[in-house]
Amino acid sequence: MELSSPAFGHNQPIPAYHTSKGEGISPPLMINNVPPNTGSLALVMHDPDAPNGDFVHWTVWNISATAGVLPENHLPAGALQGTNGYGKVGYGQPAPPSGTHRYIFDVYALNIQLDLPSGASLSELQAAMDGHIVTQAQLIGTVSA
Repeated sequence: MELSSPAFGHNQPIPAYHTSKGEGISPPLMINNVPPNTGSLALVMHDPDAPNGDFVHWTVWNISATAGVLPENHLPAGALQGTNGYGKVGYGQPAPPSGTHRYIFDVYALNIQLDLPSGASLSELQAAMDGHIVTQAQLIGTVSA
């Protein structure tokens, strides 16, 4: 499985448009080579370089295995979002206080759909995915203060 974005390359800067310096909307993501018999996909975006430890920016689950694309600022039908580190449901725009931070997008192919309500926490998502991950892919973008 592969995760990419037409907005930025792996280990390259995320355009300001998708951060607190711009519109702050989610970037477009492309998911390719999803394994057959995948029940759904889940996505986690986090910043391991945050001053107080790993900061959750976005969680999404029950993405259709055939979606292929998460368009900019839009989710496929049926996908649900969790609570981010800002305490809000949905995409939390990158806003590093200093230096350059890495924003890691992890996509997981799961063998089931998750029975998890909108607004769930990352730990709830991880518990629901436990034992159901078929494979995963990663994309890293950077943002400088």
